[in-house]
Amino acid sequence: MKAIYMPEPWQIGIKEIQQRPLESGEALIKIRSAGICGSDINAFRGTNGLVSYPRVIGHELAGEILSVPENNPKGLKPGDRVTVDPYLYCGHCYPCSIGRTNCCNDLRVLGVHVDGGMAETFAHPANMLVKVPDDMPWDIIPLAEPLTIALHGLHRLQLKSGEHLAISGAGPIGLLAAMTALHYGAEPILIDLVEERLNFARALGIRHVINLKTDNLLEKIGGYTSGRMCECVMEASGASSAIRSALDIVCHAGRIILTGWPTRETPIPTDLITRKEIDIRGARTSAGEFEEAVDLIYHHKVDVRKILSKVISMDEAPDMLRDIEKHPGNYLKVNILF
Repeated sequence: MKAIYMPEPWQIGIKEIQQRPLESGEALIKIRSAGICGSDINAFRGTNGLVSYPRVIGHELAGEILSVPENNPKGLKPGDRVTVDPYLYCGHCYPCSIGRTNCCNDLRVLGVHVDGGMAETFAHPANMLVKVPDDMPWDIIPLAEPLTIALHGLHRLQLKSGEHLAISGAGPIGLLAAMTALHYGAEPILIDLVEERLNFARALGIRHVINLKTDNLLEKIGGYTSGRMCECVMEASGASSAIRSALDIVCHAGRIILTGWPTRETPIPTDLITRKEIDIRGARTSAGEFEEAVDLIYHHKVDVRKILSKVISMDEAPDMLRDIEKHPGNYLKVNILF
């Protein structure tokens, strides 16, 4: 079978490989579509120290079941359309025992620790497949995975209708979080440095945006919230400056979720956390959000197609990934049809 393959950083191509034998409890899937994620770009650059090579990339996946154990717990059968939960967990450690499998002590991520699914066929535990409606278009199903990341952050925040949610970073996760916040009845405020992305956010119906290059952050947040500041803040960029400023723009007794992956440590004033009694939480990948993500996409509650920049073929994928690495500002999400 063909697969999108990285023998080492800065090298990518399509290679003929063997489908590995199925393990107990696994299904075999014919991959129909996949999304290119920032983690795939980092694997290409060699900047993610967790990635080992050679590696088949890809964790935003959709496909059709070719074979599945008859006694699988979800009642899946050949021919079903599914998306893939790509976060493999041990099931025995403390986080797994309390249902927080995304925090597993031995978490393995497709395309990072083990081979991903950008291939013609793919084997995966049947209990980690999520059935989608038979008429759900292949080109948008992979967007369920990044939507789960946004959902997990919002769930950890316990966002409520009517609350103000400041989101640092107008990339795919930030935009998906903002669109979902609107669906939840909250008021998102999107913060970024790139005016084009903020204009795009306005076109999605996000009324309040802040350009850090031209706007005064505290004044804008104060104006949008009648001086209260934000009940909730989601940091979705990983920038140290955004992590620090989250403490300033959250209100007293407010909540902060750290969804972006920082590249370095960020000194923060703990006295401010105590004085404002701020709740700060981390949000790592997702756990149990796939069914909601599929429902939101299928019923057009969150129109993910609006952030889909391009749909390409498998043969076009290596060159597209190189172009995204060179010109990341030209794309939000790019999906591959197999």
